[in-house]
Amino acid sequence: MYLSRLIQPVYFGDSLWICLKDFDFTSFCSQRSIIDTANLLFACVFYTCVIISLIRTSGRFRKSWIFLLVSIFCSIISIAFYSIGLWNIIAKTGSSKQLSWSSCIVRGFIWTSLTVSLLVQRHKWIIILNSFWWICSFLLVSSLNIEILFREHAIEILDTAQWLVHFLLLFCAFQNRGYFVSQSVPESLSEPLLAEEIDTKQTGLGHASFLSKLTFSWVNPLLSLGYSKPLALEDIPFLLSEDEADLAYQNFMHAWESLARERSKHNTKNLVLWSVFRTHLKENILIAFYAFLRTIAVTVSPLILYAFVNYSNSGDTDLKQGLSIVGFLILAKVVDSLSQRHWFFDSRRSGLKMRSALMVAVYSQQLKLSSSARRRHSTGEIENYIAVDAYRMGEFPWWFHVSWTCPVQLVLSIGILFGVVGVGALPGLVPLLICGLINVPFAKIQQNCMARFMISQDERLRSTSEILNSMKIIKLQSWEDKFKNLVENLRANEIIWLSKTQIMKAYSSFLYWMSPTIVSAVVFIGCALFNSAPLNAGTIFTVLVTLRNLSEPVRMIPEALSTMIQVKVSFDRLNAILLDEELDSSDGNLRTISRSSVNAVEIQDGNFIWDHESVSPTLRDVNLEIKWGQKIAVCGPVGAGKSSLLYAVLGEIPKISGTVNVSGTIAYVSQTSWIQSGTVQDNILFGKPMDKIRYENAIKVCALDKDIKDFSHGDLTEIGQRGINMNGGQKQRIQLARAVYNDADIYLLDDPFSAVDAHTAAILFNDCVMTALREKTVILVTHQVEFLSEVDKILVMESGKVTQSGNYENLLTTGTAFEQLVSAHKESILELDQKNENKTRTEESQGFYLAKKQSEVEISNEGKLGVQLTQEEEKEIGDVGWKTFRDYISFSRGSLMLCWIILAQSVFVALQTASTFWLALGVEVPNLSSATLIGVYSLISFPSSVFVYLRSLFTAYLGLRGSAAFFSSFTTAIFNAPMLFFDSTPVGRILTRVSSDLSILDFDIPFSITFVASIPIEIVTIIGIMVFVTWQVLIVAVPAMVASKYVQGYYQASARELIRINGTTKAPVMNFASETSLGVVTIRAFNMADRFFKKYLKLVDTDATLFFHSNVAMEWLLLRIEALQNLTVITAALLLILAPQGYVSPGLVGLSLSYAFTLTGAQIFWTRWYCNLLNYIISVERIKQFIHLPAEPPAIVKDNRPPSSWPSKGRIDLQALEIRYRPNAPLVLKGITCTFKEGSRVGVVGRTGSGKSTLISALFRLVEPANGDIVIDGINICSMGLKDLRMKLSIIPQEPTLFKGSIRTNLDPLGLYSDDDIWKALEKCQLKETISRLPNLLDSSVSDEGGNWSLGQRQLFCLGRVLLKRNRILVLDEATASIDSATDVILQRIIRQEFAECTVITVAHRVPTVIDSDMVMVLSYGKLVEYDEPSKLMETNSSFSKLVAEYWSSCGKNSSSNISRLQH
Repeated sequence: MYLSRLIQPVYFGDSLWICLKDFDFTSFCSQRSIIDTANLLFACVFYTCVIISLIRTSGRFRKSWIFLLVSIFCSIISIAFYSIGLWNIIAKTGSSKQLSWSSCIVRGFIWTSLTVSLLVQRHKWIIILNSFWWICSFLLVSSLNIEILFREHAIEILDTAQWLVHFLLLFCAFQNRGYFVSQSVPESLSEPLLAEEIDTKQTGLGHASFLSKLTFSWVNPLLSLGYSKPLALEDIPFLLSEDEADLAYQNFMHAWESLARERSKHNTKNLVLWSVFRTHLKENILIAFYAFLRTIAVTVSPLILYAFVNYSNSGDTDLKQGLSIVGFLILAKVVDSLSQRHWFFDSRRSGLKMRSALMVAVYSQQLKLSSSARRRHSTGEIENYIAVDAYRMGEFPWWFHVSWTCPVQLVLSIGILFGVVGVGALPGLVPLLICGLINVPFAKIQQNCMARFMISQDERLRSTSEILNSMKIIKLQSWEDKFKNLVENLRANEIIWLSKTQIMKAYSSFLYWMSPTIVSAVVFIGCALFNSAPLNAGTIFTVLVTLRNLSEPVRMIPEALSTMIQVKVSFDRLNAILLDEELDSSDGNLRTISRSSVNAVEIQDGNFIWDHESVSPTLRDVNLEIKWGQKIAVCGPVGAGKSSLLYAVLGEIPKISGTVNVSGTIAYVSQTSWIQSGTVQDNILFGKPMDKIRYENAIKVCALDKDIKDFSHGDLTEIGQRGINMNGGQKQRIQLARAVYNDADIYLLDDPFSAVDAHTAAILFNDCVMTALREKTVILVTHQVEFLSEVDKILVMESGKVTQSGNYENLLTTGTAFEQLVSAHKESILELDQKNENKTRTEESQGFYLAKKQSEVEISNEGKLGVQLTQEEEKEIGDVGWKTFRDYISFSRGSLMLCWIILAQSVFVALQTASTFWLALGVEVPNLSSATLIGVYSLISFPSSVFVYLRSLFTAYLGLRGSAAFFSSFTTAIFNAPMLFFDSTPVGRILTRVSSDLSILDFDIPFSITFVASIPIEIVTIIGIMVFVTWQVLIVAVPAMVASKYVQGYYQASARELIRINGTTKAPVMNFASETSLGVVTIRAFNMADRFFKKYLKLVDTDATLFFHSNVAMEWLLLRIEALQNLTVITAALLLILAPQGYVSPGLVGLSLSYAFTLTGAQIFWTRWYCNLLNYIISVERIKQFIHLPAEPPAIVKDNRPPSSWPSKGRIDLQALEIRYRPNAPLVLKGITCTFKEGSRVGVVGRTGSGKSTLISALFRLVEPANGDIVIDGINICSMGLKDLRMKLSIIPQEPTLFKGSIRTNLDPLGLYSDDDIWKALEKCQLKETISRLPNLLDSSVSDEGGNWSLGQRQLFCLGRVLLKRNRILVLDEATASIDSATDVILQRIIRQEFAECTVITVAHRVPTVIDSDMVMVLSYGKLVEYDEPSKLMETNSSFSKLVAEYWSSCGKNSSSNISRLQH
């Protein structure tokens, strides 16, 4: 028997000296002697080098564990040889069939030397010598062993062991040359080069040789670095210029513009699609060539198997013919491997360029969209265009080439089927066609479910984004449960479509595995019926391999078509935004940078409208001439069109008729502060170079100097997203400083003083507007009547018209609208005057001096932290092992499900193997009928598809469980997180976890786990079958598997960090696009669009370089694993060719090769999914980071709930209250003790940042007291649940917040009140008239963040909410800052009437708002300076009297003389 011959050792007596003396090159003895002589020479040179290196300064070599392991194997072999030699000496044996003692000693010495060479590598030249020695030794030994196998069909056990160790030596040689391991470079050499390398570091592809490109070796330095240390963003090389976003965008726009010119002829053409096609056609022709080569290489595999089986079946064996078949197999495998890897890499590289170009195109377009177009494309939608539609293009080229290669593979495979079995293949086409057709509705249903899922996901993400941005008001109002339920309901709707999609995948899997079984059985029946081909091993296994090739395109075609449809939808969505209306500067809007005109701003017969469907224009009959250097004030009631007038000057509001001419540069300060994420300095400089004098002046005139001194990092303090860690006054002053520093010609200031106290407002008006901008043209929208007498011209607006214009004195005598405004202001001044009859008059002369000179505003340490508030995003470093995987399984309670998955896979593989074994053995049985052969095969193989279906079903349920568990825990953690978390965490970080990370949990992780757990069963089975037929394949298979695992671990070290870094580079791209969308008016006003565009290009490239290097690293790995596994396949084929005639039956040859051909695919499939799982599991890490957030105190404390009538009085006691925002941070409130009596009105005043807002936060327990207590009606608020507390308190916050929805849902989110109650509340807060004119009344829409209502109207909505709640305690946190004085007076009267018996705490900037309070609290530096009745405080030289004096000075000087004139 062949097998016993191979096991039996064959010895050759081969004394080295005898063999060399009687030299015969064809004898094994002489060849062994040559190898021994070569090794001895290498050993001598090695020892000489070691002696020299000992004399010279020794180098260092970091020993790898693999070197130590191989050295142990070498020493074991050397001991074996010494032992055999010693035994021969003792036993005095001299048989010619045994090794001579001298040969044993020589070879023992050689293996000892190899052991030493592995451990002693002191210098670079010794490393080179050793590597060369090991490679040469491997080649010589391999050549000899292969020749022995060819000639003798046998090999010694000891030689087999030596050969295996030589494979390991070869591996060590490659390690020495920089493959698979990091190069150790002395620090002294590398450090001086770092500075030069950082700027010029570019990916190795640009200067790689052909061989390096072919094998992806140019990425070795990055993988080597990643293996030696965890990669950081600065370690990742830059993209080539041809792959950068800028060039990709330019090429795209060139094609776009060319097609746009031809558009009149082809109106239906999708410009985005055709522009992409034109731009990337050439590179995709090459990709198509790779894809075609791969298709051919895969398709010919059944023919190679057919040739193998026929060769083994033929009586006359010609070794050359057998070797030529092996040669064809090698060629097919090499072409398959290389073409597929380059197809995948180049298609994703092309997709990267498409993705970058379209992301940049969308961003560029949002900088140009008109106001009406921006309403059609909200911030959330623009994020989706970038994050979903443009991102999808990264995979588009790959799917495109799949969509045409699959039909080609299908046609070629059917052709081969007909070529092998003839007309017998015809019946098989019927079930194949049926399975293909069934796939189509499956794909449509799956696509429909996916589309509905995406719509549901968009809705959830929009709501989540809105909720996260408004979390402060949600917590203040205790609406967490309501909004948490909203998000969970949206997610539940999403889960419905997700579960349908996943279950449809299970049906698809069943169909995928059922079709080859049915088709093969029908084809075999066809062969038997038509006698078109004999049912022998060649026919049967060729049909099986061909059908396996057929099943892939049958499965992939519907999926590819579905993806193509999704891509088409994305192209249409992108086409819609890129073709939408842009801001038109040509249509009568002239804006020039030069100061060529006489007037700075000129509007003639201007009519403007926001909504073209509206009946009347927003602004009517505007005629305006503003000369250079003039100071213009615009005033009027809420909703009069003041902000719209500024938009008209900016060219932001659509113009119906008239002309607008603006000369010179513009600086704009919006009513709602727009602050970028970044430092205070970045926000002020706004891209301009630093001019220290101008910068310091801007800070000083905007009263920011004290604030900046108190910030822990000065002007380098990080500002959170949307300025979340700054108070309203600070944000507004940073905006103003940005405008001042910009040094523009024209300044448009939209109510910049509403967010600051009267003293600061006076400083800003006098020092900034009137002094720093004295030579500038300023248009100031304001509600502060006190400043109007200082300006050159006042425009009074009402209902969208400029009803009056002129200077202060003229308007007082002529107009009614202006008279009303001043009368309202007069009331507050007279009230103030009555309380301060003597004191204010005596201080009037010095008051104005006070306001002018006292620019060093007092500031508390509020917000002063030891570290930056917004920290760099946290990510894990290094290998976290399988802990996260175990967490996923335990979190989703999926252990049992995973066991069922593995069991189902095991049964499936067992049945599949049994069915093919039956065929292999059955064809050898002479009298077995075709019916029995086919029937038993069908009975065994059909049930296997059911187990695949069960496996997929269990996988779907595992994924759904995991998604539900993680989402529920994550949502609960976020809604329970303290307010400090939201202040210090950009919204983008949270959103990426509930969007892209959650999508990975939904779709990718469950199937990754299943494949990683189940494919090894298949691989072990394949190798088992190969070993069963030819056990010698283990000699290559085992080292190949070990090497594959090592290479995989080597790759994973870098890939893991690349994915983690990529997780932190996506969020900035989305955040920046979102920020730009919110601040696009400011960006355009400052003419900064180009700078923002360039910054976005850098962010896109940073994100793209991670995608690029992740892909190339994956292809690098797969190419090497394919090579290792192909070595096993080729070895198996070679052993079958070398086997003696008749030793292996044709059935087993077919069986072995049909499985061998799937080995590489299975190993690659497993490797890809294993690496994907390790990358995907990072999403679990990221979500878990936020699941374990520290929680707020409980919403309800069951044992300590207040009575339902609490608080019945409204008495508040502050007892030694101390507040700090973080442990070890400075105190913000310092030991405040006082009592707010029941039913009293308490005014809280102090400089900007003195701790007023912190006091309110403490009252609502947004921040817990460090020491002291807050007692309301005898109950310590810290002892009860947060919901019980917050539901009993009412607040009108500093920043009014509305949610997308209707007026009703905004006033009454919990649905507690009737329409009648809501209308009454609206009437009291002055909104009934406006809303009753709307067609949908209470169901009228509120857009994102209330964008379709003015800031003043939004504040009135917030007042409406508290009028509905009617709690005993009401807090007004600078609630009337954004409304005019007349409306403010009305509202204060309403609050006095409606909340007469309530405790009202008013934090205010306007002194008249608190002057009629029962008590006034004055805060400074977080300390309680004064707390008394305002009349008593006015009689002394108190801090409050100084504040009143400052207010009086800022308004009394400007208005008092005119008020007296008005009274007459």
